[in-house]
Amino acid sequence: MEVQGKIKAIGETQTFGNNGFRKREVVVTTEEQYPQHIMVEFVQDKTDLLNNFNVGQQVKISINLRGREWTNPQGETKYFNSIQGWRIENLQTETASGSIPPVPPSEAFEPADNLNEEDHDDLPF
Repeated sequence: MEVQGKIKAIGETQTFGNNGFRKREVVVTTEEQYPQHIMVEFVQDKTDLLNNFNVGQQVKISINLRGREWTNPQGETKYFNSIQGWRIENLQTETASGSIPPVPPSEAFEPADNLNEEDHDDLPF
């Protein structure tokens, strides 16, 4: 599954317990008729994936839905869901960073009208 939108917030990496469990959260705002603010958590080594992203960037996040069951001390069973990210991609193209600019449409060019079939060139084909 995937979530696409603009990064609204990126949290700091949090460490829990003696086992060193790490978690980092990012909030993405979807771009649809009724925008949603979706919180996605990245865990363990995946927390580092967020280091290269900033608030305001358009991204696509590959996610897994996670669910778990918990029984409280009173014997009541509760269910919890989480959205875990495992990949994040930048959807913005940055021409200033050296990427190839888009090719303009063919209508942007005028046809050549000064061709002469008798002109020879030195090309071998």
